[in-house]
Amino acid sequence: MDELIKNDSGSLVGLFHGKGGGSEIPKPFERDIFLFSTYVAGTSHIEGIEDLEPHLAIGDKLDFYREPDNPYDRKAIVIKNADGVKIGYVPRADNAIFSRLMDAGKLLFGRIATKKASGKWIKIGIKIFLHE
Repeated sequence: MDELIKNDSGSLVGLFHGKGGGSEIPKPFERDIFLFSTYVAGTSHIEGIEDLEPHLAIGDKLDFYREPDNPYDRKAIVIKNADGVKIGYVPRADNAIFSRLMDAGKLLFGRIATKKASGKWIKIGIKIFLHE
């Protein structure tokens, strides 16, 4: 019975924490689940978007942040690039479920799927993912 309780560190706690305090128990499987395709709304209202456009590439990860105090939309989700620069919003027509998921603590993010520039107007197609 002592063999079950003791390991190299000499205790049952040591069995779970391993040598040096590191866990030997495998981490849960993580994955990114595709949820929806949409576009970035409001790009024409972002100052300097023309200068930012060349630095936005297909496949780039986009971070999502809730903006519940937004005076125009309480379900607003801001979209920022990897450098933390705001590029727009998840469209109001698409944000009801995503804002609820984020409010419940779920991690959502986007990836640029398409990009088309036309002067100050830039259409950025994105895919929304849930990280689990």
